[in-house]
Amino acid sequence: MSRRRSNSPRRAWSVLKPLLLVAVIAAVSFAGFKLYPQWSSGDSEATELTVRYRTDAPAATTVAKPWLEVVNTSEKTVALSDVTVRYYFSADESAPYGSNCVETHVDCSNITTKIVELPDPTLTAGHYLQVGFTQAAGSLKPGETSKGIGLQLYRLDHKRLNQADDHSFDAKVTHYAPSKLVTGHLRGVLVWGEGPNAGTSAAGQDSMPYASAPAMTAPPTGILFDNFRYSGHDDPALIINGWSARTGAGGPGIRDTWAPENISFPAAESAQGGQAMRLRVTTDGTEQGTKQAEMQSNKAQFLTGTCAARIYFSDKPTDGSNGDHINESFFTISHKENSPKYSELDFEYMPNGGWGAPGPRLDTTTWKSSKDGDNVTRALKKKPLQGWHTLMITAMDGKVTYSLDGRELFTSGSKYFPREHMGIHFSAWLVDLPFTGPRTWDMKVNWLYCQADQAVPLADVQKAVDGFYESGTRHVNTLPTS
Repeated sequence: MSRRRSNSPRRAWSVLKPLLLVAVIAAVSFAGFKLYPQWSSGDSEATELTVRYRTDAPAATTVAKPWLEVVNTSEKTVALSDVTVRYYFSADESAPYGSNCVETHVDCSNITTKIVELPDPTLTAGHYLQVGFTQAAGSLKPGETSKGIGLQLYRLDHKRLNQADDHSFDAKVTHYAPSKLVTGHLRGVLVWGEGPNAGTSAAGQDSMPYASAPAMTAPPTGILFDNFRYSGHDDPALIINGWSARTGAGGPGIRDTWAPENISFPAAESAQGGQAMRLRVTTDGTEQGTKQAEMQSNKAQFLTGTCAARIYFSDKPTDGSNGDHINESFFTISHKENSPKYSELDFEYMPNGGWGAPGPRLDTTTWKSSKDGDNVTRALKKKPLQGWHTLMITAMDGKVTYSLDGRELFTSGSKYFPREHMGIHFSAWLVDLPFTGPRTWDMKVNWLYCQADQAVPLADVQKAVDGFYESGTRHVNTLPTS
């Protein structure tokens, strides 16, 4: 008589199978993997996103303020870098527009914005503002939201705009609500809303190939970039991004004449991206009738590495008689003038000279003490610099090197090497007032790019800047805090 086996292989597997499944799930969870399915472009079933909208400005305004929110209403995890949102508007008088981000839970450095002209405009939409995310913005699990994204949209001539006939604008929606007038796209595929043209619903049109909208990488560490896309000197994004227009007393130049309203951000056809910061000096030849301009960073973050800016120098006034001893400058400087580790690195362009020295001249100066006048300097003389130039300061290995359009001008040694973190400034001011009559001078700044602790050649600086413009990244600051 044969003995019956108490556990056949089939029965043993039926017992072990659920135990193994539990073990696998536990192992995956322990390893930190998400148990939510991840959306991919090959998914056959639709992934749902909802775009919520509210407005923070009336129909007639100088700055439109749409707020957008992306909600993952699917059962799959969605990477925000795969998401783009389009807000449609009609450009008043065909004026060029600018945009920026002022507030978001994921940090505005991780938000990209582009203004795109529609190939087939309608009465309510000739353009759209496209909002995207870098990979550092993270992912949305099912049911999660990006939270509110505060945006600004404005004319580059800063005239009032009328939103009443804009496709995506709704004056009644002042609290977040789903809006089908704003479209949501997942890797270029429309998954929410309806565009301004008939048939451009989520059913299948108003899409773009994924290849034309790649996911953006996270902003690199140790970088400061700004292309000065702001609506004005009082734009809240300026403060958020670490800038302020100078209003304080003191020098240099004509003391106590710093005017924030003399800083603006107009269209500039010759500027990369079509917009630049303008620092204006106005005077009638008297102290009371003089206004100077300076933009300054609010944090001291630059110590060693490379700091470059594309700047437009003026050799003559925008209007009025020539001859002023105008100083157009880009410099880094300690926040406290009496600091025992005072540091300052200067570019100063004087087309008509100053302090008794003839122009044109570009002074490059490294300071150890402003109080004692302890500095070392070199001047590039008799070279007019009207127009755009890239100025670069490189502080590495105990030396400070000043370069103009890739050409090295001057190198100072270790005695004058910066000893503490410095703020970054742009300013336009008058050395003196020897003339009467009204005149206006304009200096412009296209972009700023700084890389901590690295000497970066001009070609690599421009490549990085081009990448930011292409992606729609307006501002990044991952410099270490001093």
